[in-house]
Amino acid sequence: MRTHTGEKPFECTVCHKTFSESGSLRKHLLTHTGEKPFECSACCKTFSRNGDLRKHMRTHTGEKPFECTVCHKTFSISTNLRAHLRTHTGEKPFECTVCHKTFSKSGHLRTHLRTHTGEKPFECTVCHKTFSESGNLRKHLLTHTGEKPFECTVCHMTFAESGHLRRHMLTHTGEKPFECTVCNKTFSVSGSLRKHLLTHTGEKPFKCSACCKTFSRNGDLRKHLRTHTGEKPFECTVCQKKFSQSSNLRSHLQTHLKDNSFLSNPCTF
Repeated sequence: MRTHTGEKPFECTVCHKTFSESGSLRKHLLTHTGEKPFECSACCKTFSRNGDLRKHMRTHTGEKPFECTVCHKTFSISTNLRAHLRTHTGEKPFECTVCHKTFSKSGHLRTHLRTHTGEKPFECTVCHKTFSESGNLRKHLLTHTGEKPFECTVCHMTFAESGHLRRHMLTHTGEKPFECTVCNKTFSVSGSLRKHLLTHTGEKPFKCSACCKTFSRNGDLRKHLRTHTGEKPFECTVCQKKFSQSSNLRSHLQTHLKDNSFLSNPCTF
């Protein structure tokens, strides 16, 4: 009857939270004592609640008792099923209090909030660089290990990230799935389409902090900044002359190609 009356006569003496059933209070008290009386028989991991142990056991048994009634995909825990159902309904119940953007999963909201707070809780143990998402940290760690676990089945080229492999596969298939809605030009990667769309809108979101000149592409801004800094990152391997732009280096290399002495010793190039 307390579910109808809302009565909660059982109170925690530590934090004063109230419960409608004594059993719920007993479970709650374990969060204060740290006691974990429920032990997994497979890996000996312990839990404070029997329900948490039952969920954990499915990681050993592979059991997925919760099924989506729309697409019949199965899940090991009910919360994952609820989150999945939102992909069918389009429901986004988790709203950012800063910009009011909504999300289908609470985890996605937590990650998004870091764009406002600047929080980067995931730290690289090698170089101490920090990241806002654990996935970005995992990708970064590959730059230290040199590991490239994703292999192309066509040419056996390997990649550190699965996304890089997917983009590479398009070079074999020739597929260009990203189409401009204005001129119908197609692109193999979404980033190229985004850059192309700026040619239609005229938008120039990248602004030089020195002279306030604006550019439609970040790469163009980087090139422009060298006119202020004097940086010349492109070096000729023959005479060590440096250039601010790669195109200027390519033009310069032609002067060596016309040099007979250089052609007689091409290994210096």
